Amino acid sequence: MDLRYVRVGFVIISALLGSQLIGQASGLAWWARSLVGAGAGTVLVLVEAVLHRVGRVSVRGFSAAVFGLLFGLIMAKLVSDAIGLIPFDIGTQAILRVVMTWAFCYLGMAMALRGRDEFSVIIPYVRLSRRDRGEELCVVDTSSIIDGRILDLCKARFIEGRLIVPRFVLRELQAVADSTDPIKRSRGRRGLEVLSQLRQMPTVDVRVHEEELPGIAEADAKLVKLAQLLGTRVITNDYNLNKVAELQDVPVLNVNELAQALRPVVLPGESLEVKPIKEGKEYNQAVAYLDDGTMVVVESGRSLIGQTVRGLVTSVLQTSAGRMVFLRPEGVAAKK
Repeated sequence: MDLRYVRVGFVIISALLGSQLIGQASGLAWWARSLVGAGAGTVLVLVEAVLHRVGRVSVRGFSAAVFGLLFGLIMAKLVSDAIGLIPFDIGTQAILRVVMTWAFCYLGMAMALRGRDEFSVIIPYVRLSRRDRGEELCVVDTSSIIDGRILDLCKARFIEGRLIVPRFVLRELQAVADSTDPIKRSRGRRGLEVLSQLRQMPTVDVRVHEEELPGIAEADAKLVKLAQLLGTRVITNDYNLNKVAELQDVPVLNVNELAQALRPVVLPGESLEVKPIKEGKEYNQAVAYLDDGTMVVVESGRSLIGQTVRGLVTSVLQTSAGRMVFLRPEGVAAKK
């Protein structure tokens, strides 16, 4: 349902309530009472709209404020009852109750909003989504978005579930895309394009997290704190952020470490020793296997089957079925 319909409906209900509850004893006409009710509802809608545009009130911040208000009311009730044991006159007791309620409600809301980062229990959508869908959450930083390899990981379904992009990361990405430096501007626009493609993928659910964590200045510290609050991991390729997160026991998925782990066991130009065991598909080829099952195609190696052969790796081919290594034995001339 569109928020505009909710606002219009609220104003109409306010008008109906006003016609029934406002100023009946003073003899106001029903239409005048309806206007007063509609005006009060419109003012409240405008206040809500201004708060949304200016402050971006988050669900967690609002929950913390409500919690603080309830705590303040309870404390005011307890303190007022305790003060009521003192034989003050009725007027003094009424004034004290009003003062206690006002003061404790303010203090409760202020303390709850200042320490809302500690109220991890009042982040409702995260815990519900994890129970309902069984998905893992990952907080994504700016460097991993600009890098772009996260898109390939999601396409290969190594990363699935919900990706959390904090609002301050999105703002930092926009600042890079608007930079006067052409290189930075190109990197920023690439990051925005990667983010757009991620949002269109059915295997991941990209969400923008509105919590700003205003008490923390640095973006890396904000990311680590947010990951702690959400109880999730951080996806990055930033070395410094990786180390900071590890020091605070926050799990990290480092794209660079993953690429290092997936690099070929052997590289072109390296020396390798194998033992061919059968003929290859092409003429005069032989086939050997490494300990991990990687196929090694030995050029001009048909006559060397069953012997230990040392040679030079000429190329490495990565296919969906696995990795293939091509080896030229020592003493065999390179093909032209």
